[in-house]
Amino acid sequence: MASSKNPQPPVEETLYKLIYEKYIAPTERPKKAYAGLEFELPVVNLDKKPVDFSVVHALTDAFLARFGFSNVLRDDNGDIYNATDAVTGDCLSYDCSFNTLEFSFGIDEDLNDIYDRFCRYYSFIQDFLLPRHHTLTGMGLNPYRHFNNNVPIANGRYRMLLHHLESYPKYPRTILFHDRPNFGLFSCASQVQLDAQKDTLVETLNTFTRLEPVKALLFANSPWEDFLCSRDYFWKHSMHGVNPHNVDIYDKKLASVDEVVAYIRTMSLYCVERGEKYINFPPTPLETYFRQDHIDGEYYDVYEGRFNKIRFIPEWDDLQYLRSFKFDDVTFRGTIEFRSACEQPVRDIMTVAAFQTGLMEVLPELNERLDNAGFLYDQGYSYLELRELLVKRHLPDFVREEDLEVLLGDVIDLAAEGLRRRGRGEEKFVQNLYSRAAHLMSPARVQVEGLESGVPLEYYINDYAALD
Repeated sequence: MASSKNPQPPVEETLYKLIYEKYIAPTERPKKAYAGLEFELPVVNLDKKPVDFSVVHALTDAFLARFGFSNVLRDDNGDIYNATDAVTGDCLSYDCSFNTLEFSFGIDEDLNDIYDRFCRYYSFIQDFLLPRHHTLTGMGLNPYRHFNNNVPIANGRYRMLLHHLESYPKYPRTILFHDRPNFGLFSCASQVQLDAQKDTLVETLNTFTRLEPVKALLFANSPWEDFLCSRDYFWKHSMHGVNPHNVDIYDKKLASVDEVVAYIRTMSLYCVERGEKYINFPPTPLETYFRQDHIDGEYYDVYEGRFNKIRFIPEWDDLQYLRSFKFDDVTFRGTIEFRSACEQPVRDIMTVAAFQTGLMEVLPELNERLDNAGFLYDQGYSYLELRELLVKRHLPDFVREEDLEVLLGDVIDLAAEGLRRRGRGEEKFVQNLYSRAAHLMSPARVQVEGLESGVPLEYYINDYAALD
């Protein structure tokens, strides 16, 4: 007798449908001019001691009282780590640890409005911190990270994340791991999300993938050993990089939306939630994950104060826990998130967002200019390899500085033109990039060369903290 049960579709068919609905369907709506910005800023104790978390918590209380943020989230110790403005959607939070303060701004059509709100928030915070010998500063790495208590915020997500990153010794032959699994507690980025449309999604991803090596020259601000932009290294050579499709740029030119879906299908899950438990497990590609009868992982038991083993059954809803760290990433919001840039000096805090926003308006012109940059792109290196070369202190021998300076200037011109087309006067936010391009002096290079000339680190902490 035949079974009365309906046959289940193959895993790949269901997974394709779910990925499409989550990531592609939102791009089928009409495009809007909205931007969503995130700034991660190091908290620094000017006395060269660990950041005083009691000062941080007092700041949070004062900020909420001043600006009326609500929708508060607290950690297991009762400390606030996230609060949101119900009107603007702006969020004050702490990223991974209380050593990093993050501003996330609600979507807005005008970058000027976002900047005005940032200035109000930032000025209030600095007026609170400086008398207490603390400051925020615009750097991609916390300059006093070696003084700090680099511990995660006491909640399930951040405990799980650090535990996952610290598990790298279990995978000795997988990739070349670095020994800084807590990099998320002191690494800071400037990120922007911009609306995407299905009919230009592939072109947008391909164009900005090509641009990533160039962006490294403008926005590097996290010097570490031989790197001017060390965030690439930290992510790639950590547990996040066990599956290379979860990090870096796309390693091939995408041909269609179907190929975007196929690429996402190759990414790996490493965590889910069951009840109030955050569970981490070895990074597992989606198609493999959803074929398993069960997965073995670990969760933190708050009562026992330790991680315990757990076995669970995969569910289709687990797709919501996919965490990609790609530089140019399709999100479930119908946006592309650009996350390859370090946090910038505060006076230039808007440069990354304005640069990306302007270039989104001139994709054909940007592609044409990159097509004519054979001195860089036609030398036998992939875009990923070029990015890896240009985040380093010393430029490769095959590149002439004069050619790079012209290319950077032309790309900034295009960004400014795109911003002018938006008609809001936002092109002012990219003007400071011209001096960087003319001298190939990113904030990281300025700092490194200054330190080598005897300028104290404290000078750059204060200079990169200045609002104007």
